[in-house]
Amino acid sequence: MIRRTIDAITRRRQILAALFAIGGIYVAYPYVTLYRLDMALRSGDVTALQMLVDWPAVREGITEDICDLVIDQSAESKTGDELPPFGAGFVRGIAANLVAERVIPQAFATPASQSLAGEIKDRTAISGYWAFFDAPTQFSVHLRISRKIPTTRLQMELRNGLWKVTRIWLPLEMLGELKAI
Repeated sequence: MIRRTIDAITRRRQILAALFAIGGIYVAYPYVTLYRLDMALRSGDVTALQMLVDWPAVREGITEDICDLVIDQSAESKTGDELPPFGAGFVRGIAANLVAERVIPQAFATPASQSLAGEIKDRTAISGYWAFFDAPTQFSVHLRISRKIPTTRLQMELRNGLWKVTRIWLPLEMLGELKAI
């Protein structure tokens, strides 16, 4: 009788230990992915960047942000059943082409030839403000890429067992630079 009780307590402790270990790994996993992303950016590892970032989703989000910045539609026209003006589609096409050319892993893996790239390579340039789970499969990070640029927000999603960056909200200053090009 005592032997069964001891065995049952031991099994419960083992199960609890396993659950805590799995939970700890789950909570640490997006932070490990952020570390891998940081190392890939610093070392110029295109293969790792392709694996850690959902580039089509990131490009689509940045294109939407540029279009929102360029096209100043009123709230009424956004909610109405009217078709967007021809200019909106034209601007979207231009923005999509611009983003498709510039938001690629190779551009982020290029050696530090520009001042921003040089600051990103500097270990003190990138600093995380906070990171948290938005949902069980969604993780957000607010960070400062450079002393010259305000906070950038990254969103990661757990897809097929891998955390991937799926959305980046660039500061208005950076979007304005893309728009001007």
